[in-house]
Amino acid sequence: MSRVTVLMAAYNAEKYLAEALDSLVHQTMTDFQVVMIDDASTDSTHAILESYANSDSRFKLVSNKVNTGQAIARNIGLKVADGDYIAMLDADDCFAPDTLEKAVGFLDDNPDAGVALLDLYYMSDGVTTPYEMRTDKTEWSGQEAFELSLDWSIHGLYLARAELYSKWPFDASCRLYSDDNTTRMHYLHSERVALCGGKYFYRRHAESMTAKLSPLRLELLSANLSMALQLKAENQPRRVLALFERERWINLTGICGLWLEHDDMVDATSAKALFKRIFHDIDKSLLPVGLKLKLGYFPYFGFSFWFFQTKIYFKLRRLSGK
Repeated sequence: MSRVTVLMAAYNAEKYLAEALDSLVHQTMTDFQVVMIDDASTDSTHAILESYANSDSRFKLVSNKVNTGQAIARNIGLKVADGDYIAMLDADDCFAPDTLEKAVGFLDDNPDAGVALLDLYYMSDGVTTPYEMRTDKTEWSGQEAFELSLDWSIHGLYLARAELYSKWPFDASCRLYSDDNTTRMHYLHSERVALCGGKYFYRRHAESMTAKLSPLRLELLSANLSMALQLKAENQPRRVLALFERERWINLTGICGLWLEHDDMVDATSAKALFKRIFHDIDKSLLPVGLKLKLGYFPYFGFSFWFFQTKIYFKLRRLSGK
């Protein structure tokens, strides 16, 4: 058994991978396990991961024969994990040297806390900037943290007790974005969530899966649908459902606008079918009036009218240089 397991799913991540792994090698806390999942990479990722596994017994390598996506890959890693606590580190990100020590120490000292939230910093072109959370608090009840995570007023990078991952593994309903739902469920089912002082450095770059213009960008809508179904299964009150329906509506319009500018990502028939499905699934009675009266977000007169005025909205944005 280890005090903490760090999961790292890697796919064609050779550019920054060694830096991410070195940030684990240099942790001030030594009692940890790293489960590295090579998700059928075609570059030198496997060789890099293998070299760390061969040189340090704390690093375990799992190799997928086919590319599964991050959520499934991480669930495969969970089967190997033996830590009291679980954390994630993406293959292009880094921990500060004392991140594990601070997070594990916090959870050891606070048995009522299910999650130790890290301080998140963005790295881009040599500049590091903190994630601006839309809350003045540093600790929350699980319900509070859950509600704040619905629109990412707080972020989703943390250490959690292994029991949470056992009960709520990664939502693998989509290849991308659905694992965000797991964060929300962990918050919801924690008695307390609090910042612990450990630092996570998130690298922003064009090669990131969430930054690429690809068909996977549309999966945010399907991932949101999965979350909406989970909210109903958890019997969340109408107030909470309204918070997330607002987020889904904003995402629907935003993803539609992205597709309108780059319609070669997905063929028109498939894209419109997805947009129509999400349009009809969202409970528009829960949307705030101010949003419903905004161009691009009108929910009235059916899907065809919504799609038409959304095209007008984004055309006007392009003409105005926004």
